[in-house]
Amino acid sequence: MNEIAVGVEALTQHQVLAVARHDARVRLSDEARKAIVASRDVIEALADDPEPHYGISTGFGALATKHIAAADRAALQRSLIRSHAAGSGPEVEREVIRALMLLRLSTLATGRTGVRLETAETYAAMLNAGITPVVHEFGSLGCSGDLAPLAHCALAAMGEGTVRVGGEARPAADALAAAGITPVVLREKEGLALTNGVDGMLGMLTLATHDLALLFRTADLAAAMSVEAQLGTDAVFAADLQALRPHPGQADSAANLRALLAGSAIMASHRGPQCTRVQDAYSLRCSPQVHGAGRDTLAHACLVRDRELASAVDNPVVTLDGRVESNGNFHGAPVGYVLDFLAIAAADLASVAERRTDRFLDRARNHGLPAFLADDPGVDSGYMIAQYTQAALVSELKRLAVPASVDSIPSSAMQEDHVSMGWSAARKLRRAVDALTQVLAIEILTAARALDLRLPLTPAPATAAARDALRQRVAGPGPDRYLAPDIAAAVELVRSGRLVAAAEAVCGPLL
Repeated sequence: MNEIAVGVEALTQHQVLAVARHDARVRLSDEARKAIVASRDVIEALADDPEPHYGISTGFGALATKHIAAADRAALQRSLIRSHAAGSGPEVEREVIRALMLLRLSTLATGRTGVRLETAETYAAMLNAGITPVVHEFGSLGCSGDLAPLAHCALAAMGEGTVRVGGEARPAADALAAAGITPVVLREKEGLALTNGVDGMLGMLTLATHDLALLFRTADLAAAMSVEAQLGTDAVFAADLQALRPHPGQADSAANLRALLAGSAIMASHRGPQCTRVQDAYSLRCSPQVHGAGRDTLAHACLVRDRELASAVDNPVVTLDGRVESNGNFHGAPVGYVLDFLAIAAADLASVAERRTDRFLDRARNHGLPAFLADDPGVDSGYMIAQYTQAALVSELKRLAVPASVDSIPSSAMQEDHVSMGWSAARKLRRAVDALTQVLAIEILTAARALDLRLPLTPAPATAAARDALRQRVAGPGPDRYLAPDIAAAVELVRSGRLVAAAEAVCGPLL
């Protein structure tokens, strides 16, 4: 996708990813340009009205009762952006800032915000020039929008503050000049329109839902490899058993496990009467139930994401019939909740994966494998400390699962007396997604070694394909070696989707 048209219709997840991660170009559609001009006409007509209109001829927030003279309104908008660009802490990732700017441009393109056409075009030009404003970790309470992060972007469009171009920090004025972009001089209503949205948290939700969809398929692959290598049974994944509890995510996860385990000689080797095991441990047997609950949570989050992508969030807003009305659509609760829900699902998915991994390392539970899967237990420690790393990650994930959206600290002299903390929920979900990626990579690393140790019995074609893809980067069983690079290679293979792709090339697309 080389270029996307930003119009009055909703953006898709794919379009957001194309711009945020792959630098696709953007342009305003003809319909959007007309809608922007029409809504600006409404604002211009109100600018000279003696009656006060919020954000047009008044101050902001708790200062909304103060009338602003026409001669001071440009200064009002400029002061709004400068004062609100008050972020602190580490820089936010480039992909998040690009998603944020695109989503704010998308709202501007609906014609519901009242900005001038040149203001919207400046955002498009900055995205196309690869100019990324420096935005900081802290500053958004997730209500009245992601104020500080959005203000830093607006500040850069004004030619102030710091941006990055090609990774290099530069003054915004210099970067805009080099790209041939004229800094905007904000007029009535525009400062509000550029800062009153949940675009930061929505951008992070959009990125996370994409990444988690892959990780849920990866979790099914990891579970299949673990069940197989621990001489578990796939009988519990039968479709008729799963249908007794008809959750869609559970059904999909079980279907994936059946497909991944089809044709396994390891599974066939212990199906006869000589097998005395009645039931597998919960971490094996209940994989579809745990993975499925997370999948259903993700489906709900995607529903909220798509509704938000179809929204026009601003305050006040220009209605279709030409009114300018205050509203509360900037409140981040709908997004904040699902961001927290996903962090809970990620933590539990990692927790069950760690339990499956731990079973491989204990001779009392691993059904004939060497202790810690070591080459020479005692001399070698095998994957003992890899599980420590997993445990540390899972513990961190549990902390990240504590909801942010249940908190609220009043602000703006009690005018903004209940806030969502959705930005904080989004920030911790990004860390949770990264930690989950590492946990699943360590499970796959461990399960692959166990599958190799089961030779001459052979795994299922699909799990074997994933194991073989890993072996292109990570050597098989042997004496202890520097383990961190192996873990890093497995993490990269999980994050890129190459392990899932290898399995799918054999068993077909996973659900």
